[in-house]
Amino acid sequence: MSKIRCAWCGEDPLYVEYHDTEWGVPVKDEQLLFEFLTLETFQAGLSWITVLRKRENFRRAFDNFDYRKIANYGESKIESLLLDAGIIRNKLKVRATVTNAQAFMTVQEEFGSFSDYIWGFVKGKPIVNSFQTMAHLPANTPLSDEISKDLKKRGFKFVGTTVVYAHMQATGMVNDHVTDCFRYEEINNL
Repeated sequence: MSKIRCAWCGEDPLYVEYHDTEWGVPVKDEQLLFEFLTLETFQAGLSWITVLRKRENFRRAFDNFDYRKIANYGESKIESLLLDAGIIRNKLKVRATVTNAQAFMTVQEEFGSFSDYIWGFVKGKPIVNSFQTMAHLPANTPLSDEISKDLKKRGFKFVGTTVVYAHMQATGMVNDHVTDCFRYEEINNL
């Protein structure tokens, strides 16, 4: 008998692997939080599978998402990224990644870690939803509105409420696996 999964991952092996091993797992690691934030900003206006297929290229191009290095990217590095066919070559998003790395480090200085800052919005514990179908999943919530507003105030770019909610889902701040998905209970028990 095959496992029941959230319908969004379909049958694509890359999507299934991501769904089964990463999506919704609580992330506290700074570099991984920055990676997801970056990938979500590049995903804005595109499908997640497009970004997922380019993830390894993004890792290579952006120094494995080392925000300390990215914060210091100069014009020559930005120009080389804009010529890299392996990533999404959007000038505003590439520049936003540098800006976001700088803002990320500023948040770390203020809160001790970005993890403490972002997880503070949910008091350190994932919000457990109980959606029965994908149709019930929101694209954003009042909380993602609040986080988006706060991130923008802190200088982050491409962090609209939908991007923020996708980030919350990806990093396990919310468990949005549908209730009959085999990962729903697994995630709740982490």
